[in-house]
Amino acid sequence: MFHTLWFRAGLFTIVATGWFNIAQALELRGECIQGGLIFGLTQPGNQIFLDDTEVMVSGEGKFLIGFGRDETGERLLRVKGGPGFDELVTLTVAPREYNIEKVDGLPPRTVTPDPAAAKRIAEEAAMVSSARSRRDARTDYAPGFAWPAQGRISGVYGSQRILNGEPRRPHFGLDIAAPAGSPVYAPAAGIVTLNHPDMYFSGGTLILDHGQGLSSTFLHLSKILVEAGTTVQQGDLIAEIGSTGRASGPHLDWRMNWLNRRVDPQLLMKGTPQQILE
Repeated sequence: MFHTLWFRAGLFTIVATGWFNIAQALELRGECIQGGLIFGLTQPGNQIFLDDTEVMVSGEGKFLIGFGRDETGERLLRVKGGPGFDELVTLTVAPREYNIEKVDGLPPRTVTPDPAAAKRIAEEAAMVSSARSRRDARTDYAPGFAWPAQGRISGVYGSQRILNGEPRRPHFGLDIAAPAGSPVYAPAAGIVTLNHPDMYFSGGTLILDHGQGLSSTFLHLSKILVEAGTTVQQGDLIAEIGSTGRASGPHLDWRMNWLNRRVDPQLLMKGTPQQILE
């Protein structure tokens, strides 16, 4: 799927088929779509702004921008360089259609938490927010991503779930169903920022920071094999699949965040995870 990007400064249109170059100052790759990520490259020393917010740029000129599930309309990308250089690009975020999924048979307490659980839920949400707050110029994401587990895709990003007949928040992850104990590998290099064995909703939870505000979160794990603060490489064994927390069966729920935007990891992948032979 290709999406057209409009560039005001040059008064021309480019259809993104890979990396493309704008006046030797900016290269972009990715999909300008809800849940999408765009990987950028600019001249070292240039500043990048998305709307009015400055975006972190590495010493080599690499940067990221992303779009949330319900983000619509135009976003302004600005490149500021040496004296007199200020280029403005308009990005139009393409909409998507999302699936509706029904999940029945969950324990009622995990669908509608009792008041006594509210304090625990709030504390765990604060832990997750803190773990995702790391910001540095690392670009561990740059070589790309590999599938973190093998199995059947059983849930997709953006879908609206109805739990025990009650509509809930949209699903922000990619679910890979596999037997409990199946291995989970690091999809890209990064630093472990959270290791929690049993969160109320997500059970065993692991967060891996890939740099510049991009992180992967792995939920419902039966076992976590790396400690917070550990640096891992792509392909390292980091956890085992489980059905802890609010889960109807063993699977990996893989989520990604760029800053405060929830993005879709499946858009970064080719094909599907390898099927497990029964």
